[in-house]
Amino acid sequence: MDYLTLLVITVAWISIHALISIFKTLKSPKYPPGPRPFPIIGSILELGNQPHQALAKLSQIYGPIMTLMLGSTTTIVISSAKLAKEVLQKHDQIFANRTVPDTLQALDHHMLSMAWIPPSAQWRNLRRACAIKVFSSLQLDSTKVLRQKKVQDLMDYVKEKCSKSEALDIGDASFTTVLNSISNTLFSMDLAHYTSDKSREFKDIIWGIMEEAGRPNVVDFFPIFRLLDPQGARRRMTGYFGKLIAFFDGLIEERLRLRASQNEFKACNDVLDSMLELMLEDNSQVTRPHVLHLFIDLFVAGIDTTSSSIEWAMTELLRNPKKLDKVRKEIQQILVKGQHIEESHISKLPYLQSVVKETFRLHPPLPTLLPRKSEVDFELCGFMVPKSAQILVNIWAMGRDSSIWTNPDQFRPERFLESDIDFKGQDFELIPFGAGRRICPGLPLASRTIHVVLASLLYNYDWKLMDGQRPEYIDTSENYGISLHKAQSLLVIPIQA
Repeated sequence: MDYLTLLVITVAWISIHALISIFKTLKSPKYPPGPRPFPIIGSILELGNQPHQALAKLSQIYGPIMTLMLGSTTTIVISSAKLAKEVLQKHDQIFANRTVPDTLQALDHHMLSMAWIPPSAQWRNLRRACAIKVFSSLQLDSTKVLRQKKVQDLMDYVKEKCSKSEALDIGDASFTTVLNSISNTLFSMDLAHYTSDKSREFKDIIWGIMEEAGRPNVVDFFPIFRLLDPQGARRRMTGYFGKLIAFFDGLIEERLRLRASQNEFKACNDVLDSMLELMLEDNSQVTRPHVLHLFIDLFVAGIDTTSSSIEWAMTELLRNPKKLDKVRKEIQQILVKGQHIEESHISKLPYLQSVVKETFRLHPPLPTLLPRKSEVDFELCGFMVPKSAQILVNIWAMGRDSSIWTNPDQFRPERFLESDIDFKGQDFELIPFGAGRRICPGLPLASRTIHVVLASLLYNYDWKLMDGQRPEYIDTSENYGISLHKAQSLLVIPIQA
């Protein structure tokens, strides 16, 4: 064989392999861009201790849809309203399932919880029960007197602090108010008092659950370590869940005992009564374990996110005294002196509503919505989302998107007076409660509670910062869990208005 023939064969061989390589590249799926992963650990180190902020910074480099390899878990991060609408509404059925963190598998919570089970017949049963028995307008209207009483209890406590010129912890006070408001809606009973240790006990349990569920866990990145639970996260979560389930089960047992005794039983017409009636129906698909884990969902998510939103709203208003004066004047214009704020007043307070929307934009209760999962390989915006990939929607980043919001880092409620954007799940620029079929069912109750508690605090009192602190120096650093808390408690002294 001469050199010319050898050269031709060599060139032909190289050309064929080059064409095959190009063909494979063209045929292979094009995944969204993202940081180059390290061997084994992937991009875990990119997350830091504030994952929502780290993901927002990465999205500025790689775009509104990006891929992160977190250990062996492929994660697709969505950071724009347009793409969030594709995932949560247009292709909701494809992305309706959940990626379940290992901690949420404690005590089989992921198999019984409405928040985490797949959208199955059982999920629809629980969802329907919530819509009718808990969060319907009719049901909420029937329990508004109970919530109003809890707000009055808060005002009595603030009055006591005012008379003694003592500082009020807004976060703790809001937590106890919401705790008792929700416990009366669910069980017709108070669970704590403002000066008792019981409120702190429930707060520690609820924040512990939210923190463990949101904290990076090596088991979620490397499922091979699931049996070892090296960080002890599932063990701690089992303890938290166990305490709540034991408490709820005791309430169910006592209510069943009263129902069996004709002399003692008096219908409370609360959520517990409604759920027991559903549970005791012939061939009911809602079992006692379902009710227990549903109460965990309603209790934990409802109390934590609602009370933290009130604290964030007060924080931003105290940092912006002119905004605080503006919302107070609006409230004063519609109320007669001595009149109490009621849920029916909310629709007459557009600036207060704008304050709440602006708080949700800057401090969404869940900085990244609960994770979704792709059921199939799916093309989204020209990129391939692989089957079983975890989907995170970073609404914290969306709230700071300068292409949507002018001066996005500023607290400016006026922006919502100039637009029709709302947080009910139809305007994807602002979806603190999610959207689509898995939107948070507690949105109606949370909205009523936040507006009324916030308005009551603002209408009745002026607020003095501690130790001559200047408004612009109020701390706004965050503690990250599934929900977003203030790192430093907001302590202020109430002064009679």
